[in-house]
Amino acid sequence: MRQHPPLTPIISALPSTVPFVGPEAQERDRGRAFRARIGANESSFGPSPRVIARMAGIARDMWMYCDPDNHDLKVTVAAHLGVGVENVVVGEGIDGLLSLVARMYVAPGDAVVTSLGAYPTFNFHIAGVGGRLVAVPYENDRESLGGLLAAVATDKAPLVYLSNPDNPMGSWWEAAELIRFIEALPETTMLVLDEAYSELGPTSALPPIDISRPNVIRMRTFSKAYGLAGIRCGYAVADAQVIRDFEKIRNHYGVSRMAQIAGVEALADQDYLKSVVARVASGRRRIAGIAEANGLKPLPSATNFVTLDCGDGAFALKVLQALLSRDVFIRKPMVPGLDRCIRVSVGLDHELDIFAEELPGALAAARGS
Repeated sequence: MRQHPPLTPIISALPSTVPFVGPEAQERDRGRAFRARIGANESSFGPSPRVIARMAGIARDMWMYCDPDNHDLKVTVAAHLGVGVENVVVGEGIDGLLSLVARMYVAPGDAVVTSLGAYPTFNFHIAGVGGRLVAVPYENDRESLGGLLAAVATDKAPLVYLSNPDNPMGSWWEAAELIRFIEALPETTMLVLDEAYSELGPTSALPPIDISRPNVIRMRTFSKAYGLAGIRCGYAVADAQVIRDFEKIRNHYGVSRMAQIAGVEALADQDYLKSVVARVASGRRRIAGIAEANGLKPLPSATNFVTLDCGDGAFALKVLQALLSRDVFIRKPMVPGLDRCIRVSVGLDHELDIFAEELPGALAAARGS
């Protein structure tokens, strides 16, 4: 038997897992498609018609390499946020940017603080560079700001991750609380503030962007409210030196020509964004109403999904499985404390119709009746 070239010790020690099993993989295993795809927190409403028209018009030019500087998109993002171009870096979604952050700030064995049950892709990247995760339990279904600060101090962590609004619970902190959290952080600890859902929550949850703080990186994406999840494009805003450090290691040809142009067009159509935000709010209300009509408790949400409290982790898992068997794709948190819930993304009207039709039967099956 031939030998394989040895992996590095860090990679060799990792399990052969990925953060997510996508609906496509589940459909292949099941041998049939889902009727309602309301589990991935995509925007079922898609991108602006203006974006679609622009993408169609430039499709014939996609044989060319992208602009490795992401110039036009960086200029547009900077103008949109009122910062300098030197304060913006573009990457392959927030996931791609998190990979860079892990390489920039985490040495093997370093403690990295996050919340127990928070976005698993961050954990995936930290493990890939040999970091040691310190996970702080949620408090009242929100990431615990006090707990995160205490863990940073105890473990002298060079990096801490916080999402606001939060996935998977849909909760959020107001800007004043976040500012106090930032001010209490050691200057030697970098904060990754993941704001993937920022356009969908209250504006009161967004602190003013302060690029004078060298230990804060704000990350945003075109995957959620802008309806471009499949394009893989996001950006980070930070102190100019931090951005220069990103430039040392980022994949300069990682964001396609199509993604860059789509991002520019998406930011230009703020009227469409407002319409999506309104439709998402309406969808959240409908999901909450369906849940309450079936005896489940919807949690307050500032995202494009609603987390529903089923009361018990084992029961929630049965509800998830029963909905999947009825061709309704949803997801759920899996860590203790959060696992009592299922998570339902805002979908199109016909998808929420299917959810409303199938939920009573799924609950009955989960109860064994």
